[in-house]
Amino acid sequence: MIPEYLLRALLASVMISVLLGLLSPLINMKGLAFLTHATFHSLLFGAVLGMIFGLIIENLGIVVWVALMVTIAVVTLIAWLENRGFTSDTAVGIISSFVAGATVLSFGILYKIMATRPYFAFSQSIVSYLTGEVFLITVNDLLMLVLGGALIFFIMAFFYRDFLYVSFDPAGVESYGGNVRAYLMLLYVIVGSIGALIVKTVGLITLQVIAVLPGAIALMLSDDLRRIIGISIFLTLGVEVASVVLAYYTNIPPSGIATIFLGIVYGILVLKR
Repeated sequence: MIPEYLLRALLASVMISVLLGLLSPLINMKGLAFLTHATFHSLLFGAVLGMIFGLIIENLGIVVWVALMVTIAVVTLIAWLENRGFTSDTAVGIISSFVAGATVLSFGILYKIMATRPYFAFSQSIVSYLTGEVFLITVNDLLMLVLGGALIFFIMAFFYRDFLYVSFDPAGVESYGGNVRAYLMLLYVIVGSIGALIVKTVGLITLQVIAVLPGAIALMLSDDLRRIIGISIFLTLGVEVASVVLAYYTNIPPSGIATIFLGIVYGILVLKR
């Protein structure tokens, strides 16, 4: 008999795999690895800010929503700077500096508020954003992941071809009347939304690796777009499910196991070249 918490973890891993497996090739083709680094770290700022507000109003259920809103605001601001003529790296660097400072400041405020309230075990929630807690996912968390993930999946699938055109030939898209800035903004928002949706289950420390490496590996194995997407999704699914099963027997965080698996596969492919 499969324990209920393990079944929830496996179901969550399937949704995570579909989202990241579909997104990862876009991240690699568009060169968004640096953006994902900044985006995912803004999730920590949003989570800490949500914890502060949650403690003040005594409703910790707002943490995910605050993290989502902060992340979307950050990626939108990055896209706006790019539209103003800044390069992607420059825009990310500017915003990241403010996010890093705000995160440190927010931690100081959070600890002061925690010192005045009996929330001594609350620090575990902060750790969960760093390492992930897929085995602790509740039915409500899983429902939110499935519904939110399904919405993002259909939006991403609908605009996927447009995102590819923007990645390879933005000038061509504009010549046919396409709005490259709008597509870029939407893609950035999707990256941030997926990160906010799955960060508690995957963990901030390993999220970027799991978001980038499947697509990078798929691009090394094939030049055909459909095969690239298929490899990315099934590789992510295999690694996520295997890591959850191994973590069940070894008590090692599954996100760490998944990262090591992907690193080994990527390393082997690089050495074979």
